[in-house]
Amino acid sequence: MTRPSWRAHPEDIAAILAARHPDPFGLLGLHETEAGVVIRAVVPGAATLAAETPEGVEIGVLERVHADGFFEGLTALPARAPYRLAAANGENAWRFDDPYGFPPYLGPLDDHLLVEGAHRRLYERLGAQRVTHEGVEGTNFAVWAPNARRVSVVGDFNQWDGRRAQMRKRVDSGVWEIFLPGVGAGAVYKYEILGRDGDLLPLKADPLGFAAELRPSTASVVIENAPCQWGDAIHMAERVRHDPRRAPMSIYEVHLPSWRRGADGRFLTWDEIADALVPYVVDMGFTHIELLPINEHPLDASWGYQPIGLFAPTRRHGDPEGFRRLVDRAHQAGLSVILDWVPAHFPTDEHGLARFDGGALYEHPDPRRGFHPDWSTAIYDFGRREVANFLLANALYWLDRFHIDGLRVDAVASMLYLDYSRKAGEWAPNPDGSNDNRDAVAFLQTFNELVYGLFPGVVTLAEESTAWAGVTKPTFAGGLGFGFKWNMGWMNDTLRYMSCDPVYRKWRHNELTFGLLYAFEENFVLPLSHDEVVHGKGSIVAKMPGDDWRRFAGTRAYYGFMWGHPGKKLLFMGQEFGQTGEWNFAAGLDWGLLDFAPHSGLKDFVRDLNRLYRGRAALHARDCESDGFEWVVVDDAESSVFAFLRYGPDRSRPVLVVANFTPVPRHAYRLGLPRAGLWREILNSDATLYGGSGVGNLGAVEARAEGFAGFPACADIEIPPLATLYFEPADVGLE
Repeated sequence: MTRPSWRAHPEDIAAILAARHPDPFGLLGLHETEAGVVIRAVVPGAATLAAETPEGVEIGVLERVHADGFFEGLTALPARAPYRLAAANGENAWRFDDPYGFPPYLGPLDDHLLVEGAHRRLYERLGAQRVTHEGVEGTNFAVWAPNARRVSVVGDFNQWDGRRAQMRKRVDSGVWEIFLPGVGAGAVYKYEILGRDGDLLPLKADPLGFAAELRPSTASVVIENAPCQWGDAIHMAERVRHDPRRAPMSIYEVHLPSWRRGADGRFLTWDEIADALVPYVVDMGFTHIELLPINEHPLDASWGYQPIGLFAPTRRHGDPEGFRRLVDRAHQAGLSVILDWVPAHFPTDEHGLARFDGGALYEHPDPRRGFHPDWSTAIYDFGRREVANFLLANALYWLDRFHIDGLRVDAVASMLYLDYSRKAGEWAPNPDGSNDNRDAVAFLQTFNELVYGLFPGVVTLAEESTAWAGVTKPTFAGGLGFGFKWNMGWMNDTLRYMSCDPVYRKWRHNELTFGLLYAFEENFVLPLSHDEVVHGKGSIVAKMPGDDWRRFAGTRAYYGFMWGHPGKKLLFMGQEFGQTGEWNFAAGLDWGLLDFAPHSGLKDFVRDLNRLYRGRAALHARDCESDGFEWVVVDDAESSVFAFLRYGPDRSRPVLVVANFTPVPRHAYRLGLPRAGLWREILNSDATLYGGSGVGNLGAVEARAEGFAGFPACADIEIPPLATLYFEPADVGLE
């Protein structure tokens, strides 16, 4: 018997049911034939299937031509008219809109922009987008997998059956898409991918998934795209009006899962974090909160630095809306929020980006450039436009959708050098033999140009530990374009000095002065970060030599020196109150230590430091300019005394910083000063309220109009043991 021309070929039916058909939309759904309009569908579990108008009028019965649920039949439906399907099996009956009855949601412009690497709002098109398409509510799924032979969306809504939602390939871009009517917020899903070699890959989470399941589960989750109600208009307007280089920036670095835990050891919710963290940071006087990566990540021990879901706030604390509320609460309290962002590498977990469509896609195909030996992670192919676009769109996503105020880019040094952490023969040089990763350099420059061009007032910060020139120079001058760079050299030198017994510090004097030789070559942040209080390094207090009194005195003196030094400030959580043990990512901080005076005294000192720092322009307005700093005492290695002046725009309102890093008080210590008159002692780390010995200058010293050490005036001051003092002319005050 001759098969009617409108009937599907048995080979096509077999390919569809095996989920290996090259063009499922070319077979399934509504199609015009010479015999009329035919509808084909795959509905496993259905005994009968009929086509109806949206109003419920039957327009044709579809015949089950394969026991696995392949139906087809001629209908009285006009060409391109909307329809629904009515299925039944015994007493069970259900109606649904056919995904293959809908045209594409994406358009040619999406293809063009993605291929060109210029789709800045990729997050509005790819991923799981809750939309109304052709008058029907549902979710459009779209994923880039150019080398795949087939991609399906699978989830609870289709029994994780890869035959039911085989996607349409957009050949111009390699994006696969399908609109699934009725799939709403909360639906759990992954992509089932047939790789380039015809192998079925492990199920993949959505690279643009906006939410995810709580680990160890790994699926993506559909969320609503409803507009957010923000209450931070004042903050958003204010951040545009100031120059971050000349504004106070005192950053409290936080790993949210271990800042504080619930009574049962559980993770706090976003709202519980907001209730506790925001008022605490405000009370402590910090200006910014910097969060270790909050992107979804499978391994707690990675601290978030091996993210899988770059677009998804971690489910550990709740849903994405909860994170938005946290940022909004911080903004309303006057705090800025910085996120640690990780474009340098990604983990190779099978549900993630690694070999996403069966081969190297997001990672560089050459393992000498695509694999990181230190972390056993994959390295992005920064030279591939679609990959760079993915990362750039991710950065903009956090700034746009979550009002983030800054992005601190992790592991920049590993991006800049082709031979980073590699021996000879393990890396591939440029054609001219050089070792700079030019694709990564171009990527970082574009990243900074986009951030500063599209989001005025936002800052970018680089964790860059080498002598790469021009990290914070503008891109038009050949720089990378970052706003700030972490000063890792200053951190290493000063911590090495402070961990040395005071009796030997006179031979290491240059470790505290060397940083001023390059302090203004970049816009620096002075970081005492999480990396310095883990892996056997000890907490900041634990690094200090001596008994408990000396350790806490040394910590206060060190913080006083740091807050007075040019550069913005960053302090990791727990170090503000002298956490004695190393940071443990699996438990909350030791808040009970605040019951003891040395810890509460240190906390009070940091609070007062921040308030003073914010209230004196001399301490922050010229952090990045050499005219904001002047040495007073630079060479007294024998006494381990340092003194310098900080200036703001008004040079008549300086702050004098004096530090003594020995346990020996210095009596009648003579200093040169820029003016005679009364100088108030506005901060003394040795004050008894902080746990010190109470040595000081009774609130002020009198400077005489007598030249000394190149200055027109001088004063004799008392310098307490292991202490830092701040002075200012008595006729000035808060600015």
